Amino acid sequence: YRDKLRHREKKSAGIRSKAAVAEDEEIAKKVVKTKTFTIIPMSIEEAILQMELLGHDFFVFLNSETNRTAVIYCRKDGNYGLIEPTM
Repeated sequence: YRDKLRHREKKSAGIRSKAAVAEDEEIAKKVVKTKTFTIIPMSIEEAILQMELLGHDFFVFLNSETNRTAVIYCRKDGNYGLIEPTM
């Protein structure tokens, strides 16, 4: 019986819950690169063109219509999304 308990403890020690694995992965992730750039005023259409030219999934720009920082991004359905933060 004692050996059976030891075997069970060893086996369960090797099995970790999905939550524990996800928590370890979150802790392990860190910022490894910082990039700075100048935000240029442009229209949404110009931002889409710039994003496509660069081959990125998103693009940060200064919306010339609202004079606010915005993010344009590619959606999985092939369309675009626009994020405009409010203060």
